[in-house]
Amino acid sequence: MELAERQRTRRLEKRRLPGPRRWRRWAAPALLLLAPLTQSTCATTHNYLDLAGPRYEGRCAPPPATDARVPPSGTLRVVTFNIEFGRQIEGAVDLLRESETLRGADVLLLQELDPAGVRRIAHELGLNYVYFPSGVHPFSGRDFGTAILSPWPLEDARKIVLPHAAFITNLRRAATSATVLRGSARTRVYSVHLPAPGAVSSDERHEQVRLILNDAAGSIDAVVIGGDFNSRSVGKWFEKAGYHWLTKNLPGTARRFGIWWSLDHVFARGLRPEGNGAGFVESAGTSDHRVVWARLR
Repeated sequence: MELAERQRTRRLEKRRLPGPRRWRRWAAPALLLLAPLTQSTCATTHNYLDLAGPRYEGRCAPPPATDARVPPSGTLRVVTFNIEFGRQIEGAVDLLRESETLRGADVLLLQELDPAGVRRIAHELGLNYVYFPSGVHPFSGRDFGTAILSPWPLEDARKIVLPHAAFITNLRRAATSATVLRGSARTRVYSVHLPAPGAVSSDERHEQVRLILNDAAGSIDAVVIGGDFNSRSVGKWFEKAGYHWLTKNLPGTARRFGIWWSLDHVFARGLRPEGNGAGFVESAGTSDHRVVWARLR
Protein backbone atom coordinates (compact mmCIF):
# COMPACT_ATOMS: atom_id res chain seq x y z
CA MET A 1 0.00 0.00 0.00
CA GLU A 2 2.79 2.42 0.84
CA LEU A 3 4.50 1.78 -2.54
CA ALA A 4 1.25 2.31 -4.42
CA GLU A 5 0.62 5.55 -2.52
CA ARG A 6 4.11 6.85 -3.30
CA GLN A 7 3.67 6.08 -7.00
CA ARG A 8 0.28 7.83 -7.01
CA THR A 9 1.79 10.90 -5.30
CA ARG A 10 4.61 11.09 -7.85
CA ARG A 11 2.09 10.92 -10.70
CA LEU A 12 0.07 13.78 -9.21
CA GLU A 13 3.16 15.91 -8.62
CA LYS A 14 4.28 15.37 -12.21
CA ARG A 15 0.82 16.23 -13.50
CA ARG A 16 0.43 19.44 -11.50
CA LEU A 17 4.00 20.74 -11.69
CA PRO A 18 5.09 23.60 -9.43
CA GLY A 19 4.62 27.15 -10.73
CA PRO A 20 7.95 27.81 -12.50
CA ARG A 21 7.96 24.45 -14.27
CA ARG A 22 4.31 24.74 -15.21
CA TRP A 23 4.62 28.05 -17.09
CA ARG A 24 7.92 27.05 -18.65
CA ARG A 25 6.25 24.01 -20.25
CA TRP A 26 4.26 26.29 -22.59
CA ALA A 27 6.55 29.32 -22.48
CA ALA A 28 9.45 27.65 -24.28
CA PRO A 29 7.62 26.81 -27.52
CA ALA A 30 5.72 30.12 -27.38
CA LEU A 31 8.90 32.16 -27.11
CA LEU A 32 10.55 30.19 -29.86
CA LEU A 33 7.67 31.09 -32.14
CA LEU A 34 7.94 34.74 -31.11
CA ALA A 35 11.70 34.92 -31.61
CA PRO A 36 12.86 36.71 -34.75
CA LEU A 37 14.20 33.59 -36.37
CA THR A 38 14.88 35.44 -39.59
CA GLN A 39 17.73 37.29 -37.93
CA SER A 40 21.01 36.44 -39.60
CA THR A 41 23.04 37.40 -36.53
CA CYS A 42 23.32 34.98 -33.64
CA ALA A 43 25.19 36.41 -30.65
CA THR A 44 25.74 35.54 -27.03
CA THR A 45 23.77 37.42 -24.40
CA HIS A 46 25.87 39.87 -22.41
CA ASN A 47 24.19 41.68 -19.51
CA TYR A 48 25.30 45.13 -18.35
CA LEU A 49 24.70 44.87 -14.61
CA ASP A 50 26.81 47.85 -13.57
CA LEU A 51 24.49 50.63 -12.39
CA ALA A 52 26.92 53.23 -13.74
CA GLY A 53 26.68 52.14 -17.36
CA PRO A 54 27.21 51.86 -20.18
CA ARG A 55 25.58 55.29 -20.23
CA TYR A 56 24.92 57.49 -23.24
CA GLU A 57 23.58 61.03 -23.10
CA GLY A 58 23.63 64.14 -25.21
CA ARG A 59 22.09 67.57 -25.73
CA CYS A 60 20.64 68.13 -29.18
CA ALA A 61 17.92 70.58 -28.13
CA PRO A 62 18.45 74.34 -27.85
CA PRO A 63 18.32 75.81 -24.32
CA PRO A 64 14.69 76.31 -23.27
CA ALA A 65 13.36 79.83 -23.64
CA THR A 66 11.18 79.39 -20.54
CA ASP A 67 12.55 80.89 -17.33
CA ALA A 68 13.39 78.05 -14.97
CA ARG A 69 11.49 79.86 -12.19
CA VAL A 70 8.23 80.02 -14.18
CA PRO A 71 5.76 77.11 -14.01
CA PRO A 72 4.96 75.67 -17.44
CA SER A 73 1.56 76.16 -19.01
CA GLY A 74 -0.44 73.69 -21.01
CA THR A 75 -0.16 69.93 -21.23
CA LEU A 76 2.64 67.46 -20.58
CA ARG A 77 2.70 65.28 -23.71
CA VAL A 78 4.22 61.81 -23.39
CA VAL A 79 4.94 59.36 -26.22
CA THR A 80 6.22 55.80 -25.86
CA PHE A 81 7.39 53.68 -28.80
CA ASN A 82 9.00 50.24 -29.09
CA ILE A 83 10.89 50.39 -32.42
CA GLU A 84 11.41 46.61 -32.77
CA PHE A 85 15.17 46.09 -32.53
CA GLY A 86 15.75 49.61 -33.87
CA ARG A 87 15.50 48.35 -37.45
CA GLN A 88 13.50 51.22 -38.95
CA ILE A 89 15.10 54.34 -37.48
CA GLU A 90 14.48 56.48 -40.58
CA GLY A 91 10.82 55.52 -40.67
CA ALA A 92 10.47 56.15 -36.94
CA VAL A 93 12.00 59.63 -37.30
CA ASP A 94 9.64 60.49 -40.16
CA LEU A 95 6.64 59.26 -38.18
CA LEU A 96 7.56 61.16 -35.01
CA ARG A 97 8.31 64.32 -37.00
CA GLU A 98 5.35 64.29 -39.40
CA SER A 99 2.50 63.10 -37.18
CA GLU A 100 0.65 66.08 -35.73
CA THR A 101 -0.33 63.98 -32.72
CA LEU A 102 3.24 62.90 -31.93
CA ARG A 103 5.23 65.93 -33.01
CA GLY A 104 6.59 68.13 -30.23
CA ALA A 105 6.17 65.68 -27.35
CA ASP A 106 7.62 66.80 -24.01
CA VAL A 107 8.75 63.26 -23.18
CA LEU A 108 9.66 60.52 -25.67
CA LEU A 109 10.19 57.04 -24.21
CA LEU A 110 11.88 54.55 -26.55
CA GLN A 111 12.61 50.83 -26.29
CA GLU A 112 14.66 48.22 -28.20
CA LEU A 113 17.32 50.65 -29.37
CA ASP A 114 21.11 50.72 -29.61
CA PRO A 115 23.27 53.84 -29.02
CA ALA A 116 23.45 54.76 -32.72
CA GLY A 117 19.65 54.64 -33.06
CA VAL A 118 19.08 56.83 -30.02
CA ARG A 119 21.64 59.40 -31.17
CA ARG A 120 20.14 59.51 -34.67
CA ILE A 121 16.61 60.12 -33.41
CA ALA A 122 17.78 62.75 -30.91
CA HIS A 123 19.82 64.55 -33.57
CA GLU A 124 17.08 64.48 -36.21
CA LEU A 125 14.36 65.69 -33.81
CA GLY A 126 16.53 68.11 -31.83
CA LEU A 127 16.09 66.41 -28.44
CA ASN A 128 18.19 65.83 -25.35
CA TYR A 129 18.59 62.17 -24.46
CA VAL A 130 19.79 59.62 -21.94
CA TYR A 131 20.09 55.92 -22.75
CA PHE A 132 21.11 52.82 -20.81
CA PRO A 133 21.37 49.49 -22.65
CA SER A 134 20.35 46.41 -20.69
CA GLY A 135 22.86 44.29 -22.55
CA VAL A 136 23.65 42.71 -25.91
CA HIS A 137 20.58 40.93 -27.28
CA PRO A 138 21.35 37.50 -28.75
CA PHE A 139 18.89 37.92 -31.64
CA SER A 140 20.36 41.17 -32.95
CA GLY A 141 23.94 41.04 -31.64
CA ARG A 142 23.59 44.74 -30.70
CA ASP A 143 23.02 46.74 -27.54
CA PHE A 144 19.38 46.63 -26.47
CA GLY A 145 17.86 49.11 -24.06
CA THR A 146 15.60 52.00 -23.10
CA ALA A 147 15.90 55.75 -23.59
CA ILE A 148 14.34 59.03 -22.52
CA LEU A 149 14.35 61.96 -24.97
CA SER A 150 13.00 65.46 -24.43
CA PRO A 151 13.28 69.04 -25.70
CA TRP A 152 13.62 69.97 -22.01
CA PRO A 153 16.75 69.54 -19.86
CA LEU A 154 17.28 66.10 -18.30
CA GLU A 155 19.04 65.61 -14.99
CA ASP A 156 19.75 62.92 -12.37
CA ALA A 157 19.73 60.11 -14.95
CA ARG A 158 19.86 56.66 -13.40
CA LYS A 159 19.80 53.02 -14.46
CA ILE A 160 17.61 50.51 -12.62
CA VAL A 161 18.73 46.92 -13.17
CA LEU A 162 15.74 44.60 -12.85
CA PRO A 163 15.89 41.12 -11.33
CA HIS A 164 15.28 37.85 -13.19
CA ALA A 165 16.83 36.97 -16.52
CA ALA A 166 14.45 36.20 -19.38
CA PHE A 167 13.85 32.56 -20.19
CA ILE A 168 15.69 31.44 -23.38
CA THR A 169 17.60 34.73 -23.99
CA ASN A 170 18.94 35.06 -20.40
CA LEU A 171 18.80 38.85 -20.85
CA ARG A 172 18.38 41.04 -17.76
CA ARG A 173 16.37 44.19 -18.33
CA ALA A 174 17.14 47.71 -17.08
CA ALA A 175 14.88 50.77 -16.87
CA THR A 176 16.11 54.28 -17.65
CA SER A 177 15.08 57.09 -15.31
CA ALA A 178 15.64 60.86 -15.37
CA THR A 179 14.05 64.11 -14.20
CA VAL A 180 12.56 66.33 -16.91
CA LEU A 181 12.79 70.07 -16.11
CA ARG A 182 9.94 72.10 -17.64
CA GLY A 183 10.46 75.54 -16.25
CA SER A 184 9.91 75.20 -12.50
CA ALA A 185 8.08 71.89 -12.91
CA ARG A 186 10.02 68.69 -12.30
CA THR A 187 8.75 65.30 -13.48
CA ARG A 188 10.48 62.02 -12.69
CA VAL A 189 10.25 59.81 -15.79
CA TYR A 190 10.93 56.10 -16.37
CA SER A 191 11.31 54.28 -19.69
CA VAL A 192 10.56 50.59 -19.15
CA HIS A 193 10.77 47.40 -21.22
CA LEU A 194 9.90 44.21 -19.33
CA PRO A 195 10.56 40.68 -20.68
CA ALA A 196 8.29 39.04 -23.25
CA PRO A 197 5.19 37.10 -22.15
CA GLY A 198 6.31 33.78 -20.71
CA ALA A 199 9.94 34.87 -20.36
CA VAL A 200 9.38 35.47 -16.65
CA SER A 201 6.63 34.29 -14.33
CA SER A 202 3.88 36.61 -13.11
CA ASP A 203 5.51 36.77 -9.67
CA GLU A 204 8.85 37.70 -11.23
CA ARG A 205 7.23 40.40 -13.38
CA HIS A 206 5.51 41.72 -10.27
CA GLU A 207 8.86 41.88 -8.49
CA GLN A 208 10.31 43.88 -11.39
CA VAL A 209 7.40 46.35 -11.18
CA ARG A 210 7.79 46.63 -7.40
CA LEU A 211 11.44 47.59 -7.82
CA ILE A 212 10.49 50.41 -10.21
CA LEU A 213 7.65 51.56 -7.94
CA ASN A 214 9.94 51.52 -4.90
CA ASP A 215 12.45 53.67 -6.75
CA ALA A 216 9.73 56.13 -7.82
CA ALA A 217 8.32 56.27 -4.28
CA GLY A 218 11.45 58.15 -3.24
CA SER A 219 10.65 61.05 -5.60
CA ILE A 220 8.87 64.15 -4.29
CA ASP A 221 8.14 65.16 -7.90
CA ALA A 222 5.34 64.02 -10.18
CA VAL A 223 6.13 60.66 -11.80
CA VAL A 224 5.49 59.23 -15.27
CA ILE A 225 6.29 55.56 -15.96
CA GLY A 226 5.81 54.27 -19.50
CA GLY A 227 6.99 51.78 -22.05
CA ASP A 228 6.52 48.20 -23.18
CA PHE A 229 5.49 46.09 -20.18
CA ASN A 230 4.71 43.00 -22.28
CA SER A 231 1.62 42.51 -20.11
CA ARG A 232 -1.72 44.06 -19.30
CA SER A 233 -1.81 42.64 -15.79
CA VAL A 234 0.80 45.17 -14.62
CA GLY A 235 -1.91 47.86 -14.68
CA LYS A 236 -3.56 46.71 -11.46
CA TRP A 237 -0.23 46.87 -9.62
CA PHE A 238 0.28 50.50 -10.63
CA GLU A 239 -3.30 51.43 -9.76
CA LYS A 240 -2.89 49.85 -6.34
CA ALA A 241 0.19 52.04 -5.85
CA GLY A 242 -1.89 55.17 -6.57
CA TYR A 243 -1.07 55.72 -10.25
CA HIS A 244 -3.44 56.78 -13.02
CA TRP A 245 -3.48 54.08 -15.72
CA LEU A 246 -3.84 56.35 -18.73
CA THR A 247 -3.81 53.59 -21.36
CA LYS A 248 -6.30 51.33 -19.58
CA ASN A 249 -9.04 51.70 -22.18
CA LEU A 250 -6.85 51.49 -25.28
CA PRO A 251 -7.17 48.52 -27.66
CA GLY A 252 -4.13 46.37 -28.34
CA THR A 253 -0.82 48.11 -28.95
CA ALA A 254 1.37 45.23 -30.23
CA ARG A 255 0.58 42.61 -32.86
CA ARG A 256 1.33 38.92 -32.28
CA PHE A 257 -0.06 36.00 -34.34
CA GLY A 258 -2.50 38.38 -36.04
CA ILE A 259 -3.92 39.56 -32.68
CA TRP A 260 -3.44 42.94 -31.01
CA TRP A 261 -2.30 42.72 -27.37
CA SER A 262 -2.36 45.42 -24.70
CA LEU A 263 1.36 45.65 -23.83
CA ASP A 264 2.40 49.34 -23.97
CA HIS A 265 1.26 51.63 -21.17
CA VAL A 266 1.69 55.00 -19.48
CA PHE A 267 1.14 55.49 -15.73
CA ALA A 268 1.28 58.76 -13.79
CA ARG A 269 1.34 59.95 -10.19
CA GLY A 270 0.88 63.60 -9.24
CA LEU A 271 -0.50 64.42 -12.71
CA ARG A 272 -4.00 63.94 -14.09
CA PRO A 273 -5.07 62.84 -17.56
CA GLU A 274 -6.28 65.56 -19.89
CA GLY A 275 -9.30 64.83 -22.05
CA ASN A 276 -9.28 61.22 -23.21
CA GLY A 277 -5.89 60.83 -21.57
CA ALA A 278 -4.27 58.54 -24.15
CA GLY A 279 -4.37 57.15 -27.65
CA PHE A 280 -2.16 55.67 -30.34
CA VAL A 281 -0.85 56.26 -33.84
CA GLU A 282 -0.23 53.41 -36.30
CA SER A 283 3.48 52.80 -36.74
CA ALA A 284 3.23 52.58 -40.53
CA GLY A 285 5.47 49.51 -40.88
CA THR A 286 8.28 50.81 -38.66
CA SER A 287 7.51 48.38 -35.82
CA ASP A 288 5.22 45.63 -34.58
CA HIS A 289 4.05 48.11 -31.91
CA ARG A 290 1.78 51.10 -32.24
CA VAL A 291 3.03 54.47 -31.01
CA VAL A 292 1.24 55.28 -27.75
CA TRP A 293 0.68 58.84 -26.48
CA ALA A 294 -0.69 60.34 -23.30
CA ARG A 295 -1.57 63.88 -22.20
CA LEU A 296 -1.37 65.05 -18.61
CA ARG A 297 -1.89 68.22 -16.60
